[in-house]
Amino acid sequence: MDKTFHDIGIEGLGKVMKEILEMGKPYPVWTFTGDLGAGKTTLIQALGKAIGIQDEISSPTYNYVNEYSEGLYHFDCYRLDSVEQALNLGLEEYIDSGQRCWVEWPEVISSLLPTPSLHIHVGHESADTRTYHLSIH
Repeated sequence: MDKTFHDIGIEGLGKVMKEILEMGKPYPVWTFTGDLGAGKTTLIQALGKAIGIQDEISSPTYNYVNEYSEGLYHFDCYRLDSVEQALNLGLEEYIDSGQRCWVEWPEVISSLLPTPSLHIHVGHESADTRTYHLSIH
């Protein structure tokens, strides 16, 4: 199942988030792709608030993973060089935990990701709009 939302500004983000939350309900692992500055972390912050996370959600660029008390692990794999590095950091244990795992820049750890999972691609159309493509992989 695929779904795409075009030319979405801030006022339309609620509709996209509702679809992401519904589509992703059966899958603990969600991946987020898109260019730098496309809005992946911003989307994750909004989704976190929507599911009731009280903590400030920030990108774990230098930690690789942030853990939130509500059972969310947020990964940023941008700086990972290899799947071996991810294994040495213990990322596979998080992914296999059955807890909610949201992964930015998942390409380097794709072999560790379960199937099916929800994939969210954020396209940067303009300064004010984005395209969101949701798919099950």
